[in-house]
Amino acid sequence: MRIHDLRPAPGSNTSPKRVGRGIGSGLGKTSGKGHKGQKARSGGGKGPHFEGGQTPLQRRLPKRGFNNAVFKTVYAEVNIEELNRFAPGSVVTPESLKESGLVKKMYDGVKILGNGELKHALTVRAHSFSKSAAAKIEEAGGKVEVI
Repeated sequence: MRIHDLRPAPGSNTSPKRVGRGIGSGLGKTSGKGHKGQKARSGGGKGPHFEGGQTPLQRRLPKRGFNNAVFKTVYAEVNIEELNRFAPGSVVTPESLKESGLVKKMYDGVKILGNGELKHALTVRAHSFSKSAAAKIEEAGGKVEVI
């Protein structure tokens, strides 16, 4: 047997049902869906959670726990190594970070994270700093100012 002798098993390759095509197909007019009713409509039938009109399980079970996600503080994060693009001795503010493209959206403020090294002294004003970021800024001779 060679690769060109291979054929699919008999009956495994069938052409798809072409519904609504009229004479000859046997699936014209109502396309095999009968007359009217819920199952004849587009999108008809019941969803996966339908229990025959009985209150579904996800509504019968009590809702438990507390979720404070709506009120959490979300910061736009900037790593310390990205601050090297600013001139030595300049003041870095959330507005200047946005202008330079380091911050796309402000959210609840800007947080400076300590990844990387700062090569020159800067005065950095932000809403929050990680401990390592504050230490690295001061080590480079700069100032940390919490807004």
